[in-house]
Amino acid sequence: MDDAHARSVAEVLRFFRVDPTTGLTDYQISENGRIYGRNVLPQEGSTPFWKLVLKQFDDLLVKILIGAALVSFLLALIDGETGVTAFLEPSVILLILAANAAVGVITETNAEKALEELRAYQADVATVLRNGCFSILPATDLVPGDIVEVGVGCKIPADMRMIEMLSNQLRVDQAILTGESCSVEKVLESTVAANAVYQDKTNMLFSGTVVVGGRARAVVIGVGSNTAMGSIRDAMLRAEDEVTPLKKKLDEFGTFLAKVIAGICVLVWVVNIGHFRDPSHGGFLRGAIHYFKIAVALAVAAIPEGLPAVVTTCLALGTKRMARMNAIVRSLPSVETLGCTTVICSDKTGTLTTNMMSVSKICVVRSGRNDPTTDEYIVSGTTYAPEGVIFDSAGMKLEFPAQLPCLLHIAMCSALCNDSTLQYNPDKGTYEKIGESTEVALRVLAEKVGLPGFDSMPSALNMLSKHERASYCNHYWENQFKKVYLLDFSRDRKMMSVLCSQKQVKIMFSKGAPESIISRCTSVLCNDDGSSIPLNIDVQAELEARFQSFAGKETLRCLALAFKRIPLGQQAISFDDERDLTFIGLVGMLDPPREEVRNAMLSCMLAGIRVIVVTGDNKATAESLCCKIGAFDHSGDFAGCSYTASEFEELSALQKTMALQRMLLFSRVEPSHKRMLVEALQHQNEVVAMTGDGVNDAPALKKADIGIAMGSGTAVAKSASDMVLADDNFASIVAAVAEGRAIYNNTRQFIRYMISSNIGEVVCIFVAAMLGIPDTLVPVQLLWVNLVTDGLPATAIGFNKQDSDVMKAKPRKVSEAVVTGWLFFRYLVIGAYVGLATVAGFIWWFIYSENGPKLLYSELVNFDTCGTRETTYPCSIFDDRHPSTVSMTVLVVVEMFNALNNLSENQSLLVVPPWSNLWLVASIFLTMLLHVLILYVKPLSILFSVTPLSWADWTIVLYLSFPVIIIDEVLKFFSRNPRGFKLNFRFRRMDLLPKRELRDK
Repeated sequence: MDDAHARSVAEVLRFFRVDPTTGLTDYQISENGRIYGRNVLPQEGSTPFWKLVLKQFDDLLVKILIGAALVSFLLALIDGETGVTAFLEPSVILLILAANAAVGVITETNAEKALEELRAYQADVATVLRNGCFSILPATDLVPGDIVEVGVGCKIPADMRMIEMLSNQLRVDQAILTGESCSVEKVLESTVAANAVYQDKTNMLFSGTVVVGGRARAVVIGVGSNTAMGSIRDAMLRAEDEVTPLKKKLDEFGTFLAKVIAGICVLVWVVNIGHFRDPSHGGFLRGAIHYFKIAVALAVAAIPEGLPAVVTTCLALGTKRMARMNAIVRSLPSVETLGCTTVICSDKTGTLTTNMMSVSKICVVRSGRNDPTTDEYIVSGTTYAPEGVIFDSAGMKLEFPAQLPCLLHIAMCSALCNDSTLQYNPDKGTYEKIGESTEVALRVLAEKVGLPGFDSMPSALNMLSKHERASYCNHYWENQFKKVYLLDFSRDRKMMSVLCSQKQVKIMFSKGAPESIISRCTSVLCNDDGSSIPLNIDVQAELEARFQSFAGKETLRCLALAFKRIPLGQQAISFDDERDLTFIGLVGMLDPPREEVRNAMLSCMLAGIRVIVVTGDNKATAESLCCKIGAFDHSGDFAGCSYTASEFEELSALQKTMALQRMLLFSRVEPSHKRMLVEALQHQNEVVAMTGDGVNDAPALKKADIGIAMGSGTAVAKSASDMVLADDNFASIVAAVAEGRAIYNNTRQFIRYMISSNIGEVVCIFVAAMLGIPDTLVPVQLLWVNLVTDGLPATAIGFNKQDSDVMKAKPRKVSEAVVTGWLFFRYLVIGAYVGLATVAGFIWWFIYSENGPKLLYSELVNFDTCGTRETTYPCSIFDDRHPSTVSMTVLVVVEMFNALNNLSENQSLLVVPPWSNLWLVASIFLTMLLHVLILYVKPLSILFSVTPLSWADWTIVLYLSFPVIIIDEVLKFFSRNPRGFKLNFRFRRMDLLPKRELRDK
């Protein structure tokens, strides 16, 4: 029944054919169970393991590598190779791919726990009326039509419509569902609001929420998936995991690279068709196979096999640094996503605020002798911890608050006219409430005021254990006064009263809405001397003016406190006794903002990040908070910046688009609105981070580009998020954003390093094929260079220091390519030099080396006809391992120098010296040590087809390698000074990658 909130009690009962005095019969229970199903959230089937494995190989570069491995294996068999030689290259490639796939499978297997965590918010049992008798049954047995009784502390077992009130009122904490900071009063009357949201359905009890006051009966109207919790579950299922901007760019770059590689491989094979019949190959088919092997080697050289592992390692390093800042990352790619975040949709309650009601202001009457004057006090402390002090209007701390008559009576009334409990939880190390949050705020106030008659108060209270301190002063007053009779809060009176006795004195303490209390007062307690004076028109006007200021401008939730002496023999009180009261004071409370939020907001603005506050609370309260935290600092007018969910939905499509561009506050929302906001912003190409802590936030957290949950939040929110703030500190997000930006910069640097190195390998093989000289490098040598000598320095680049102005730049655009036109030109220049230097080392050994054959260049390029002509050297010289070893060593050393170039994208090595990143220096040293090992340790040298080098060989290696630093220094100079030379190399499109709409869903 979807519209139960709009129907009368009689209509709802008639729909389910249930008698409220007897409940359902056994037949009706069976029939309704068959029609509506069980009261459980269905378990979603997990993705089969084999599908997760296959998903990891759904990438064009990976498919090319698999194809290269298979082709390499088949060609080895065709050539008659057996044993280790035939399997070495394909085995290494497949091992790399298997390792990357394993990381992906583990990550995805551990990610989806939110749906299971959602079950924790379902009630275990319920008190149900069936066949005329009440019984306690498992909540899973409930069916629509069941009559259920609920009371204080009960977790609502299903969605229900109120049918009978068993106390003066019923209040429910709906924070996990709607984000409201205060509990909600429930009524029996139908809801008349059009397009009613959860907050408007005041006659409904929602599954998973908790009763904090009163007793009532209700009829079940929705179970399992047809509940508020069920709708959250469905929203989470519909939310597909968003691909991060970096992943999108790497995928695009991979596709682009794969197409280029395929084109070059085909080109190399085609241009050598004329050499297929060369006698050295032994026939056309074998010649074709030979050059096909070269094309495969080219593919292996061009594809950066280690790139996924290096990206993962760099992100993992970032997560360790962020963990030290209390930002715990659950999804590695989300680290980088923070760096390009443009909008943070922040939940208000519990994220920007403490989610703990706290008394912040007190107003009392000073004296009535002259003009009516009032005193205003400010109370510090924003949590349930009894820690805080009271300041007067001049900002002076009160040393002994309990010595002031009004503050003393406020503490007494707060402790006695109260049904809540405050206790210390040693496991969590926090103070926790049981009952209404406004009443707990009054208990905390009583603790801050302290006790009278002790000069050491309130400092002596700090000597107590936290368990004793939680309610020490409250217990003192409860021991001094015995509660005799209680008049519960009711909606018509808007107040509650309690009769207390102390020795020969009986006093009635009352608290309630200021308009109700003040209208019942005839006198007022003076704070100067503790006397009582008549409440005249002038005093009443001033009190009402203070109340309007508290409730209006400062949007505080106000309560007035009063007392009355009762005749000694009276044992009970009635509504008639709630007259001729003596006014004590006015208290204003709020869910206070966290102290560090304002500076965090300012940092976001400087970084070009817009913060949209999203809350289920009413508009006025939320706007007041936004003013306090600085969200509206740059805007004096709220128009166009603040919308309720219903106001936003009434806008036209064009008006919604314009509103989204200026919105800073979105109030009175429910879970579906949060998810809708995230989607709408994403359609405008915004990168959205969503923060939250409640069950209601989970669908939006899952849908956002990065979901950020609070450490003290619900398990559902944490499981649906990408990152958890252990300290619940909004300011930690700013530090995380800076880290994300730094990680992206380092990612660009090691991508630049790896791609320029791979371009060098491609140029090496391509030029060798074009010149007609022997193979400069064999595939296993290329794999060694790509994995070890490329991988270690690339990983160390991830330790590059964060730029000092990283948070002063605007967020980069989602459409910005990882590799821009000018940057790709630099790749080509460096890569071309790397390739040419590698080929030059190969040629040098044959023509100039003292240990080489000293051939003529024409003899080298015609090596394939060696067997058909007379020569002064044996043809076996072209199978010597020395030239390829020199080439491989040049390639390794030139890449080590190139790694130093990547300490900064544009800064010279004179500004950013090598020792600024000692990890990079260490990785270069380790890489060279490993390379020396394979050169001089015999089993390894045989495996990699290399041989030891002489000092003369090492000298030429250094001569050929070092110029790469000089070339990049020149390119960096033009990058820092873009006028002139660089303009001649501008591409028509600065983005070389294929253009694609990034927000296609």
